Amino acid sequence: MSGVELLTLSLAGEQGVFLLRQRGREVARAIGLDTQDQIRIATALSDLGRLLLVGQASLTVAFELRQDPLASLVVQLGTSLSSAPVSEPGWSTAERLLDEVTVEHRRGKVHVTVRKALPAATAFPDTIAGERLRADLAGLQPGNASDELRAQNEDLLQTLDSLERKQEELLQLNAELEETNRGVVALYAELTEELDDTNRGVVALYAELDEKTNELKRSSEAKNRFWSNVSHEVRTPVNSIVGLTRLLLGPGADPLTEDQRRQLELIGTSGSGLLTLVNDLLDVAKAESGRLEPRVSDVDMRLLFAHLRDSFAPDTRDGAVRLVLDDLPDAPAPRTDDTLLLHILRNLVSNGLKFTERGEVRVTATTDGDHWVFTVADTGIGIPADHVDKVFEEFHQVPGPLQARAAGTGLGLPYARGVAEVLGGSLDLRSTPGQGTIVTVRLPVFAAEAPARPRSVLLVTADDTLRVRLSTAMDPLVDAVRQTADGAGAVLMAAAEPPGLLVLDLAAPHAEDCLDGLRRDPRLAGTPVLAVQSAEHRDRDIGLVVLRTSQLTTESIRDGIRRALAAVAEPRP
Repeated sequence: MSGVELLTLSLAGEQGVFLLRQRGREVARAIGLDTQDQIRIATALSDLGRLLLVGQASLTVAFELRQDPLASLVVQLGTSLSSAPVSEPGWSTAERLLDEVTVEHRRGKVHVTVRKALPAATAFPDTIAGERLRADLAGLQPGNASDELRAQNEDLLQTLDSLERKQEELLQLNAELEETNRGVVALYAELTEELDDTNRGVVALYAELDEKTNELKRSSEAKNRFWSNVSHEVRTPVNSIVGLTRLLLGPGADPLTEDQRRQLELIGTSGSGLLTLVNDLLDVAKAESGRLEPRVSDVDMRLLFAHLRDSFAPDTRDGAVRLVLDDLPDAPAPRTDDTLLLHILRNLVSNGLKFTERGEVRVTATTDGDHWVFTVADTGIGIPADHVDKVFEEFHQVPGPLQARAAGTGLGLPYARGVAEVLGGSLDLRSTPGQGTIVTVRLPVFAAEAPARPRSVLLVTADDTLRVRLSTAMDPLVDAVRQTADGAGAVLMAAAEPPGLLVLDLAAPHAEDCLDGLRRDPRLAGTPVLAVQSAEHRDRDIGLVVLRTSQLTTESIRDGIRRALAAVAEPRP
């Protein structure tokens, strides 16, 4: 069933307005609407009736229940007017009280249709119920103006009662809301106090971290200076001792007794071991301090393998362990530091020969895309699983039966990995006890030229966490780091002492002013800039080298510094 006709009326004059209001309320009551909806419908129809029943105008009214598209009470008002008084106040009242008020023009006359949706719980009448509703509504007697006024007063009183109840509810809600607000204010004050305490603790922690960072930096610098000084101070006399021992033991020297020769050989062996240790210490100190800068050139791989074979020829003369160097691939020569590459391979081959009693140490070189891959595999005693990671710690030596006989410092593998990283590559180790060890070195075909180290860095950020992260990561990479929290202050600091690199947090106060200030000053216009920004900020200057705060690591910062320096070195189009 799509519609149920309820009641049809023909109205005119002032009495028609009262009757329209009355019938509207009675129809709403008959179909089960609540008191407030009855009042809304009666009031809206009354206001429309006053506007449409003017002078000699007549009005036909049809009440109907419709199911499509929404269960609603629909009232159609056919007038004898040629235009609708939609600008009158009563019209807007009807539009506010009802769900829909539409106007149509049919044959020059105005037809108004109003709709009030039925509540979801209201049952739509079937055919029998619809007939009963029609009969009940048709039997209604018209009331007089006095009755209708009385009904309006009752409606008004009910509305006032309802408003009073709602006002009391609002007063109660306001009281509850005020109580809740007091609780929220108290909670906010408590949280603010706790947050202040936490912030004070965080600031204190940052200060402590800064102090620890500076202590670690000073300790590292002191250690490197100690190693370097000791190495330089010791290497000269040790070289002299080794040289003199060789002269005394060499041909043409004065005859020696067997005991004297044995003592001199012991001195020479000890001196050579001490010289190796000193050289290892100096190399590790250079690698750790970041001052080991590769000298890139085309590497003659055949000559490099020949040097490697000749270096270990005395160690393989007894034939118990063979040094095998596989044929080189037919590929473009790598462009890297040949001296550092030879040092890496020498360390790895030396370790393999020390800890292999019989079998072979095999060196293989292959290419893999844009990398050269060097593999040093031995058939030695291997490394236990719990020591595989520890062998890359300085001075760590794996305990075993060969360790006492194999002289070593525990610096070879840490140094080799450090040098491989300096050359832009990596070093990995796999070992099986009793079967041997395989060390793989991957180096790029074209190693990047080492950029000059910036003599000083000016760090601009107001974020304490970011400041600690950046300064800690940059300390081993640069000579000196100055800091400020404001971009405007950074310009003044840069003007007083131009930095070798500016690291700028794009979220810092006056960051744009900092960039503008650098560009305006001829002395600072060429300053390399490394920008740092979070993911939610867009890139503000397409010409900047930008790092994301979520991706900050020592390697990414090292790469960012290199790219920032290279961007300034490149000629501008």
